Amino acid sequence: MAGMFDAATVADPVPLPQSEAFARALDSLSIPCARLDDGTIVLRRRLGRVPFRMITRPLAGTPQAVLDLAQQAPGKGPMILSPAKPMPLNHIGALPLVSPTTIARLDLTQSTDGLMSGLHQKWRNRLRHGQSQNLRITRQNMPDDPGHWLLQADRHQQRQRRYRSWPIALTLADARAHPGRAKPFTAFWVREPVAALLILRHGEDATYQIAHTRPSGRLASAQTLLMWSAILWARSKGVQTLELGLIDTEEAAGLARFKLGTGAEPVRLGGTWVWWPPLTSMLRPVARFDQNLMGNS
Repeated sequence: MAGMFDAATVADPVPLPQSEAFARALDSLSIPCARLDDGTIVLRRRLGRVPFRMITRPLAGTPQAVLDLAQQAPGKGPMILSPAKPMPLNHIGALPLVSPTTIARLDLTQSTDGLMSGLHQKWRNRLRHGQSQNLRITRQNMPDDPGHWLLQADRHQQRQRRYRSWPIALTLADARAHPGRAKPFTAFWVREPVAALLILRHGEDATYQIAHTRPSGRLASAQTLLMWSAILWARSKGVQTLELGLIDTEEAAGLARFKLGTGAEPVRLGGTWVWWPPLTSMLRPVARFDQNLMGNS
């Protein structure tokens, strides 16, 4: 039976939403989920009285493999599918909901010199500027503190910029479930923290989860220095890929340049679809019209 690892190769990174770390964090918070035979994580949620299920970024390489996972998932109601790469899920009767987004992914299997040479020139210049600012860089385990300044600054930033990330409780649950694998890096100017970022390790991969920079930190290129420190640390721990999150060249062009300036490659995801057997025959003709939108032309 086809499943998460059937079409995967050795080089396929396991994304955070399909990692053992994520599963343990969900379990610790009693968030309803299921594990399929191959390890695929299926979230079970409700929208009002309507139950639905979610599979986010499974390592399945074909629509048929995704369908096999959906058919194995326990529970009732519609299935929300977000494949790890563009594919024509309209072939299995799924209806597109959200067009594909793009993430940045950095290969850490190369040498330190290779990583340095992969930096874009302006990024390298900002790194040198940051290194000349007498900033003190610390790395610690994430404390079990919902009031931690980085978490609170990120929550305020989400409200201000109108985007959503993980809830604080889930971030702290991940840190508790995997001591030493949730690492905040902080840049200090004397005793004042001017910037910080949080890296979550999961298996042989890691994810750049949240970050915040104060005005004085921006002047000192602190976030660039922190990112380089995190890259070198992750590589030293045997991490093979570092996922830097979504890139949006229209709404967040500066952040996109920052992420891609590390030498990371843009990787297009597969969008978000809804699949539900009672409506399969009805939705299949409609889904074909959205083929171009989902990057499957």
